[in-house]
Amino acid sequence: MEYAEQKIEEHRITSQPFYLPQGDEVVIARAAYRNRLPLLLKGPTGCGKSRFMQYLAWELARPLITVSCHDDLSTGDLVGRFLIKGGEAVWVDGPLTLAVKAGAICYLDEVVEARKDTTVVIHPLADDRRELPIEKLGELLLAPPEFMLAVSYNPGYQSVLKDLKQSTRQRFVALEFRYPAAAVEEEIVQTEAGVDRELAHTLVKLAAMTRNLKDAGLTEGASTRLLIHAGRLMTDGIPPRQACQVAITEPLTDDHEMLAALDEMVRSLF
Repeated sequence: MEYAEQKIEEHRITSQPFYLPQGDEVVIARAAYRNRLPLLLKGPTGCGKSRFMQYLAWELARPLITVSCHDDLSTGDLVGRFLIKGGEAVWVDGPLTLAVKAGAICYLDEVVEARKDTTVVIHPLADDRRELPIEKLGELLLAPPEFMLAVSYNPGYQSVLKDLKQSTRQRFVALEFRYPAAAVEEEIVQTEAGVDRELAHTLVKLAAMTRNLKDAGLTEGASTRLLIHAGRLMTDGIPPRQACQVAITEPLTDDHEMLAALDEMVRSLF
């Protein structure tokens, strides 16, 4: 097996990820894939966007290449660059180029964190051209039908400096993700954390209480991910209050008054 083939196989999801649909997001995503349309996932931290992409990649039987975007992400990081190997310059494909060549799904997580000059490189891939220019090689790659581009971001952190430009967002089919309904979230926490139904119910109730504080000084309430973390600690023997403190309240804020209020919520439930 050639190196490129071996590398792309590392991104193939071989077992079905656990995912409970909240609506028609899977149906819409399949239709977008068939019609070669890129996806934009909007939603708060830890609500299931990345898990959804894993599930979609498994359903479509395509490799999933995920890029966690950040302030220093450059075009070269996505497309590729020359590296010195054995005394000579050797071209190494970036994750976006690798995905295009392999007909994989490329998922840019928290795309607004990337530099604006970097995200422009996805424009020709996200419209009917479906092409990726590699300027340093003087090449133009045409994406095969199997290739899919997906990006995500958290609208709760929007600002003038960190928002998607209209010229970018209007290229995508957008799916909005919210925290699951209580019954669904309980099933997710129970399955993922290995806790019983009663404990899952209590954790979801705690999450709802924290989310009600979003407009009262808390940037965001507890995500489904944090509930799973707390549940896993509990199944490993950590006392419930302590598990909630280290996995839920402390990650949410550094404000001592808010922490005191959150800890009081925990004590009222556990």
